[in-house]
Amino acid sequence: MEALRETIVSRRSSFEERQAALYQIYTQVLERQPYASERRQLAKAEKDFLKDKIGVKRFLKALGHSEVYLSEFYYSGSNLKFLELCFKHFMGRAPKSHAEMSEYSDILMRDGVKELITKMIDSEEYRKHFGCFTVPHPYAEKVYESPKAYLENDLLINELHGRRGTIMPTMLWHELGLQCDGGQCQPKLDNLAFDETVDSDRVELLQVLRRVHPEDLEEVAAALPPQQREMLSRALLQLKR
Repeated sequence: MEALRETIVSRRSSFEERQAALYQIYTQVLERQPYASERRQLAKAEKDFLKDKIGVKRFLKALGHSEVYLSEFYYSGSNLKFLELCFKHFMGRAPKSHAEMSEYSDILMRDGVKELITKMIDSEEYRKHFGCFTVPHPYAEKVYESPKAYLENDLLINELHGRRGTIMPTMLWHELGLQCDGGQCQPKLDNLAFDETVDSDRVELLQVLRRVHPEDLEEVAAALPPQQREMLSRALLQLKR
């Protein structure tokens, strides 16, 4: 996994060091540098950050709440993919489990997108890894729950924005046996059918899908190949019984 260089900003940081940190923040959170028009929207927050009026965390919240960030990642895709990207951008990792996805999906639906980002940045996990002065960056866990968890984390961290589409999060297309390169999801040659067996892992996956907004679920289903869309629908109905 290719991790960004750790960048720390404190009261002792020079103007040049803060400029370098700003570049790193945009690389981590926007996955690019802002366009000139976007820079104008972020001008006040940038100025306050460079003049040491606000720190890393407050600038991250301003960026995450901005129309620049929301237009790039929230308005243009599904809630589930957006959640995954928030983990990548602000926590430096992929979601760990279906339960975690469900928890933050509930926050997004109940409290809104800005509160979701605020809760991530104010979380104990964020404090433990980045504190108040370190720009978020990808990091490797000492121990992963499974090889699949490691693979999903590696895939997401190294994924170029939009390469695998804006609808299906890595966790789902991986578990559904899909290949989503190029933004179009198709069954892998060695996994042409969706396994409808409702074991404990499958139940958790289906429960995540059932708890998202109906329109979001429709987007996820529409991204599937027809055969797997039908099989997923049958599995969801089976879970209701």
